[in-house]
Amino acid sequence: MYYIHAMSTDISQSANLEPLTAKPQLVDPFARAISYLRVSVTDRCDLRCVYCMAEDMTFLPKSEVLSLEELDRLCSAFVDLGVRKLRLSGGEPLVRKNIMWLVRRLGRHLDTGALDELTLTSNGTQLARYAQELVDAGVRRINISLDTLDPAKFTAITRWGNLDQVLDGIAAARAAGLAVKINAVALRGVNDDEFDRMISWCGETGFDLTFIEVMPMGEIGEQRLDQYMPLSMVRAEISKNWTLTDSDHTTGGPARYFDIAETGQRLGFITPLTHNFCESCNRVRLTCTGTLFMCLGQDDATDLRAPLRASEEDGLLIDAIHEAIGRKPKGHDFVIDRRHNAPAVGRHMSVTGG
Repeated sequence: MYYIHAMSTDISQSANLEPLTAKPQLVDPFARAISYLRVSVTDRCDLRCVYCMAEDMTFLPKSEVLSLEELDRLCSAFVDLGVRKLRLSGGEPLVRKNIMWLVRRLGRHLDTGALDELTLTSNGTQLARYAQELVDAGVRRINISLDTLDPAKFTAITRWGNLDQVLDGIAAARAAGLAVKINAVALRGVNDDEFDRMISWCGETGFDLTFIEVMPMGEIGEQRLDQYMPLSMVRAEISKNWTLTDSDHTTGGPARYFDIAETGQRLGFITPLTHNFCESCNRVRLTCTGTLFMCLGQDDATDLRAPLRASEEDGLLIDAIHEAIGRKPKGHDFVIDRRHNAPAVGRHMSVTGG
C-alpha cells in the first residue's frame, strides 16, 4: 500500500511514492529483523520441574522485579520499534499478582493493529481461574507445558504438581475458546514411553503438540546427560507409528512442524542442540528485572531497567535497545555430552523465560 505526497492522478510517478509501512526498526548485525519479544513477568513458579529448577530455589527479591507498569512501558517501547508478537512467560506468568492488569494493558496494541499477537506460555495450574479473562483481553492462543499424562510421573517431574489441576485448566482454556498447543520436554527414561499416547491424546482433544530438547541452563541438581534425548531419535521412533509430512505452518517461533495424517493435528520439534535454529532467530528475551538477553544460550545482556527509570521519556531506553540488538550474536553455544555436562549458562530457564 502506498500514499502520495502531493495530489496527483498519475500514480505511475513512483518518485512521489513511499511505502506506508516502514521497514522493521530492529535489525541485528546478521540482517535478522527482531519482531518477537518474550517477557518473563516473574521468576517464580508453583511447580519445580526437574529440568528447569532446583527444588530449593532462591527467587529474586521483589525490590529487583519491575512493576507491572514498568513492564507495560518496556513492552510498549518494543512494539513501537516493530515487535509484532509478545509472549508472556515466567516462571509461571499467572502466579504474578494482578497479572491480568498487564495482559489487558498490552491488549490495547492488538486493538490498534500495532501488535499481531499477545500470547502466553503457562504450566496450566491457574488456567481454570484466568482462561476467560485472557480471551477477553485479546489472547487467542496459549502454550501449555505438559510432559506426561501419568499422574504419578507428573508429580515426580514437577516435584509436587497435581495433574488433574492442570487438565482442568486445559479444559477451561479450551472451553473459553483458546487455541491450545502442548509443549513437552523429551526426557530419556521419564516420558519416552508416552510419546504415542500424547500424540493420540492431542489428536482427540484437537491440540497441536511440540517436543523440546532439554536445554543446559542453570544448576538443577539433576544430570542433564541422563535426561537428554536428541529429537532426531524421537522423530524416528514416532515415524514408526505415525505418518508425518512436512508442514509450512509457523507460529513465529523456532519449532519445525509436521502434519500427522492419522490425527489431523500438527507435531513440532524444537531442537536447540541437534539442529539449532539460530539462522532465522527473530527473538529476544526480557526478564522481570529489565535485563534483555539477545540470545537464550549466551550470557551477554543489557540492563534496560536503568534507562527506563532514569527518565520518563523513552529516548534513553530506545537507545539502549538499539545498542543491545546491535550485539545480538549469530547463535548459541548449547552442547550436552560427557565433556559438557555443566550448564552452558548459569541462569535458570525460569529467569529468562521460556
